[in-house]
Amino acid sequence: MIPDWLEPVRRGASEITAEQLTRFTPPADGSARQGAVLMLFAEGERGGELLLTERAHDMRSHPGQVSFPGGSVDPGESVEEAALREADEEVGLDPASVELFGRLPELWLPPSNFAVTPVLGWCADVAVRIASRAEVHAIHRVAIEDLLDPTHRVQVRHPAGFTGPGFLIGPEHDVVLWGFTGGIVSRLFDHLGWTRPWDTSRLQDLPEHMVAGAPRPRQGRMLDIGDRAEAHEDI
Repeated sequence: MIPDWLEPVRRGASEITAEQLTRFTPPADGSARQGAVLMLFAEGERGGELLLTERAHDMRSHPGQVSFPGGSVDPGESVEEAALREADEEVGLDPASVELFGRLPELWLPPSNFAVTPVLGWCADVAVRIASRAEVHAIHRVAIEDLLDPTHRVQVRHPAGFTGPGFLIGPEHDVVLWGFTGGIVSRLFDHLGWTRPWDTSRLQDLPEHMVAGAPRPRQGRMLDIGDRAEAHEDI
C-alpha cells in the first residue's frame, strides 16, 4: 500500500493529460517505438524521495544526463514489465520490491520516434547498486523536499541557446537534472500544486561534460538520453 503522501501523485497521474506534460504526442499511425521508464518513489531519511540515474560520463552521446531508469519495450512485454526489467538491469532493483500504482500518459521523443510511458512505482525499502557501469555513472535518491526547494530550481541553457526547467541535485547540488526527465518532474509537480515560487530568471549553462562528444549510432534497446535533451525545450 502506498503512503498517504503519494495519494496526490496517484490521483494526479490518472487525471493529467499528455498535453499538460508536453506538446509532443505519439503519431496516430502507431509507428513509434515503445519505451518505458520507472518513476520510483521511496521513503528516505528526509521523507519522500525519487530515484534517478546519472548517465555514464564516458559515453560519446550526452554523458552525465540524469534520467529515470528505462529503455525499450521488448516484444511481448507490457510497459510495466519493461520499466521494472530496465531498473533491474541498470541499478539492480528487485522488481518484487516495487508496488506499481499508475502511469503517466505516453509521451513522444521525435528525434528517435520513441513513445515513452513513465510508470509510477513505490518501494518502502530501496536497495540499489550500479548494475551496468557502461550506462550508469551514479544513482541519485533525491528528496522531494530538495526538488521543491526554490534554491535548487534553475533554467538550464544548452549551448545551442534553448533553455528548459532544471533542478540542481546531488550531495553538493551540482548535478543538473533537466531535459525530458526534468520536464516531467517539473510539470507533474505543477499539476499537483506542489511547486513553490522560484526565480525563473535564474539561468545555468549546461555543464560542458554533458554536451561533450560526438553522436553515436542509435542502439536498439536503450533510450538515448540525448533524445530527451534535444526534445526538452517543448516537453
